[in-house]
Amino acid sequence: MNALTKTNFHFDGQTNVYHGKVRDVYTVKNDLLVMIATDRISAFDVVLPKGIPYKGQMLNQIAAKFLDATADIVPNWKLATPDPMVTVGLRCEGFPVEMIVRGYLCGSAWRAYKSGVREICGVPIPDGMRENQRFAQAIVTPTTKAEQGWHDEDISKEEILKQGLVSPEDYELLEKYTLALFQRGTEIAAKRGLILVDTKYEFGKRDGKIYLIDEIHTPDSSRYFYADGYEARFKKGEAQKQLSKEFVREWLMDNGFQGKAGQQVPEMTEEIVTGISERYIELFENITGEIFEKASVENIEKRIEQNVKTYLTDL
Repeated sequence: MNALTKTNFHFDGQTNVYHGKVRDVYTVKNDLLVMIATDRISAFDVVLPKGIPYKGQMLNQIAAKFLDATADIVPNWKLATPDPMVTVGLRCEGFPVEMIVRGYLCGSAWRAYKSGVREICGVPIPDGMRENQRFAQAIVTPTTKAEQGWHDEDISKEEILKQGLVSPEDYELLEKYTLALFQRGTEIAAKRGLILVDTKYEFGKRDGKIYLIDEIHTPDSSRYFYADGYEARFKKGEAQKQLSKEFVREWLMDNGFQGKAGQQVPEMTEEIVTGISERYIELFENITGEIFEKASVENIEKRIEQNVKTYLTDL
C-alpha cells in the first residue's frame, strides 16, 4: 500500500513551508495555511522509517469533524478540507504554550505523582489517588510550545503570566475555552462508549481574536479509555483498555526502543505496518462512529496537488 511520507509542493502565492514530525504546512500569501496530514508516524520524538497507509486521512478527518463540532464554543482556523488529507485555514499567530487538560491521573502525570510529586504545573494534587483515577474536576496543565527539536516543558499559569508569554486577559480565555472544549469532547466520547482522558489544544490570534488551531481530539493528541469495564479495571488496579497510539509505543518498547541514543528502531515489516494501519482505522471508527472510507492511494501527491490548486483558484 502507498503511504505519503514527504511532500514538496509549490502552490501559487506560497510564501513558506514547514515540515513537522507528521504535518507539512504550506503558507499561502502569508494569510492561509495548507496543512497536509502525511502518513508519517512518530513516537518518542522520533519519526519512524515507514509511513502508515491512511493514517493522515484518518487524523485529518477526525480533526475536521471535531473542529466543526466545537465551532460554537470558540472560532477555529479551519476553512475547508479540499482533500481527505488536507485542511486549509486561516493563518494565526500561535501562542507559545499548549493547553493540556487532564480528566484522569495517568501517563506522565501519574509517573510524577508516583515519585512523590503533589503539584503539576502549579495545580495541587491530593494525596491518596491511584493510577487512572478521575479528578474531581478536569485540570489544566500547560506546557511551553517547544521549538523544533526540543521537548515541551511543563509550566504553571503563574510562570506563563510572569514571563509574559500570554496576557492575563488572553490566558483567562484560553483556560475557559480549554475546559469547555474538553467538556464537549467528553460528552461526544461518552456517546461512543469512550472516556476522553486527556488531550491538548493549541490556540492562536488573528486580528485581535483568539482561534483554536491545529488538530483536536485525534488519537495522536488525545488519550481515550473504553468506558465499558473502566470501573472494574480501576478497582482491580488493572491497566485500562486504551484508544490512542500507545500501542505503537508499546511495540517499540517491547523491541528495545525508547528513542534513546544508540537504540535502533525495530524492523517495520509489511505485517507490522498493515497492523498499525488497521488499528488506526479501528480508532477512527470508534471515535467518530462512522465507517472509514479509504481514499484512492494510486497517486496521492497528484491528487492532493490538484485538489488544493482547485480550491485556491476558486477562492
